[in-house]
Amino acid sequence: MSCAKIVIADRYPVILEGLGRLLGDESDFEIVACCSDGVSCIDALRTFAPDILIFDVLMPGVTALELLSIINSERLSTRLVLFVSSDESEELMTSGTAGNYIVIPKHLSPEKLLQSLRQVADSQQTMPPQSSDQGIRAQNAITGNALATLTERERQIVRLVSEGLSNKEVGRRLSITDGTIKVHLHHIFQKLEINNRTVLAALAISNYDRAGDTP
Repeated sequence: MSCAKIVIADRYPVILEGLGRLLGDESDFEIVACCSDGVSCIDALRTFAPDILIFDVLMPGVTALELLSIINSERLSTRLVLFVSSDESEELMTSGTAGNYIVIPKHLSPEKLLQSLRQVADSQQTMPPQSSDQGIRAQNAITGNALATLTERERQIVRLVSEGLSNKEVGRRLSITDGTIKVHLHHIFQKLEINNRTVLAALAISNYDRAGDTP
């Protein structure tokens, strides 16, 4: 196996240090940059064109959708790995396999994390250990263009959520209250048969990246 160049981007220093140590001890991985904000993440992506970019989905200053746009428009071979918390991982993994990115949960053991990253380096998308009805429904939501059934206001909210904005930030952008945002999100979750905003962002990223469109 050849040596894979990796950029790690996470808002928590302890994760940056921990991943750096774990991967730095492996001869088939080379850490070329560690980033704690969006600007440095984008700069590292363009400077090093890494084989793998491990990205915290809540990283300030840049979204996964923006990174995918750079990777695609600049014809980079970088594989984007969304590094997610345990309460989001199972559902997000089922939807994540549809797009040009891979989802890896943060709760994996070091051994399984290394195995997953080696699969990514070998261009093998990681799959969840088991399928679920909810995963199938999420996949159907993408292929069936369920996002197209949303209202104009709901599509605006999806777009802003996929950019990592909080309810309050979305409300300020659209000049509506936090309570109204929660009602819209409830309706959006019902239509798409999902139950959290991280999965919503993943569906938006996957759907609109493949379509070359935006909400």
